[in-house]
Amino acid sequence: MLFETGIPTKEDINKISPSDERFAKGPVVVVECFQEIPCNPCVDACKVGAITKPKDINDLPLVDFNKCNGCGVCIAQCPGLAIFVVDMTHSETHAVVRIPYEFIPVPEKGQFACGLDRAGEERGYFEVIRITSGGKVNKTTTIWLAVPKDLAMEIRSIKVGGFKNNG
Repeated sequence: MLFETGIPTKEDINKISPSDERFAKGPVVVVECFQEIPCNPCVDACKVGAITKPKDINDLPLVDFNKCNGCGVCIAQCPGLAIFVVDMTHSETHAVVRIPYEFIPVPEKGQFACGLDRAGEERGYFEVIRITSGGKVNKTTTIWLAVPKDLAMEIRSIKVGGFKNNG
C-alpha cells in the first residue's frame, strides 16, 4: 500500500512507533522513513545515539526509544521531512507534535494552523505553541502544534496559509 499511495498503513506506523509506556515518559522521536535510500543525517544529528543505521547507509534508521530524549535536533536535519517528535505528556487532553515545515508563510505562536494527516486531509485547527527556526543554513522550521491526544500519531503537516487567530 505504501508504495502505491505514498501513505503508510497503520501496520507500517505501528512498526516504527514508540510504546505507550515510552510515550508516557515524555517527548520522543518518531522516524517515518520507509524507503531504503542512502541517507544518514538523522544519525549524525542525534548526539545521544538514539538513531542508528544497522550496517549500511541504505538501511532504514533504527530508534532506541529509551535513549531518545525528544530534543528534536534530528527533525530539521532530515531531508525527507520524515521525522517528528511527539509529546503525549503536554496536558491531560493534548499532545504536542513537532512538525518539519519548509513553506511560507510560517505561522506565528498563538495562531491556529490547519492540521493535515498523512493523506493531506484536514483534521482541524490546532494551536501553534512554538516555532523553532532551523537557522541560516538549515531553513527547515519546526512547528510545535498542540493537538488532541487521539490525533498525535495522525497529524503530520499543516496547510500553507491555513492559519487563523484565536481558534
